Amino acid sequence: MERLSRDLLSFPISMETKFLARQAFWKGYLKLSLVTCPVAMTPVVSGSEQIRFHTVNRKSGHRVRSQYFDAETDKAVAEDDEAKGYEVEEGKLIVFTDKELEAVALESARTIDIETFVPVESIDWIWYDRPYLLVPDDKVGAEAFAVIREAMKSTNMAGIARLVIANRERAVLLRSRDKGIVVWTLRYGDEVRDAADYFGEIGAAKITEKTLKPIRKAIAKDTAAWSPKFSHDQLQDRLGKLIKKRAAGAKKSAKAKQTSTRETPGNVISITDALRASLAKEKQKAR
Repeated sequence: MERLSRDLLSFPISMETKFLARQAFWKGYLKLSLVTCPVAMTPVVSGSEQIRFHTVNRKSGHRVRSQYFDAETDKAVAEDDEAKGYEVEEGKLIVFTDKELEAVALESARTIDIETFVPVESIDWIWYDRPYLLVPDDKVGAEAFAVIREAMKSTNMAGIARLVIANRERAVLLRSRDKGIVVWTLRYGDEVRDAADYFGEIGAAKITEKTLKPIRKAIAKDTAAWSPKFSHDQLQDRLGKLIKKRAAGAKKSAKAKQTSTRETPGNVISITDALRASLAKEKQKAR
């Protein structure tokens, strides 16, 4: 680590780094040995474009509220009476207070302190969980940020640190990418199954060049460069068209209803016609 500290301090700093303000859900500091800089972190994956539905009353068209009910008494539970419980055995729950849970919650440390480094290729993809974009949070810190980024890039190393997200401490992996750093939360050790327990049961198959040749040709024929369009959500497109169609129909229906409710005049007779009819009636009386 001491050697790395000297390398960082002597690393040539490029003044091309530009500070860009971004709306972030987490702000803190990135620290490596003697180098510290303010940073901002934002999730790579965004769900804002996803179409979401509300639960509504089919008869009235109004939105509905969710309500908890006691499983034994079937009575509604007030919000103040709701609590967290853990089932220690079937039918037996331990109820915890908010204070008890807050006491064991981890403080959200605002420093990503890189503890160690590992070769990038040594980390199996299966450990990668959720990615975040890490950027410098001010112009002064951009220089220190660039030093850490370039040091990892030039050595092909990834940094390991720990970070509290949503009251849970997570091991995170830092990798340089373009002019920024991607922070990956890593899966917990007890979450990842050992692939050997499953793949080991697959029997050895006898594969010959004769059987491989046509498959290789098929792969070569259908090979293309990666594009985001390969993972495009077609269901979202169909839902969007359906919503647009229904919205247009509802608008047309409302307009037609508004037109039909307007007051429409009955049989309109002009004044001239009324006078003629009156004169004709008077002539008949005179006769």
